[in-house]
Amino acid sequence: QVQLVESGGGLVQAGGSLRLSCAASGSIASILAMGWYRQAPGKQRELVATSSTNYAHSVKGRFTISRDNAKNTVYLQMNSLKPEDTAVYYCNAAIVRSSGYEYLYWGQGTQVTVSS
Repeated sequence: QVQLVESGGGLVQAGGSLRLSCAASGSIASILAMGWYRQAPGKQRELVATSSTNYAHSVKGRFTISRDNAKNTVYLQMNSLKPEDTAVYYCNAAIVRSSGYEYLYWGQGTQVTVSS
């Protein structure tokens, strides 16, 4: 089994910062890529950032993705937060399991709420 566990969400005022973490655990041989998505109420899930440092236009210059390969963890540092950043944030990871097969996993999501 493989699990992605996110943490770090919460309520913050506009202009504030939050740091999200997502740790992968289980029968992992290697992690090919990790990323962050978000889904606001009534909207489709959208890409925020990938571990190859591709960012959505709306977050460029404010969000930074980083990865700690030794800990199988990806982070999302979010600065200058805006009310429109309010959403459930999900991490995902393309993981090669010990079996040798590749799978895409999703975390359970963490709520980020930015008040104006």
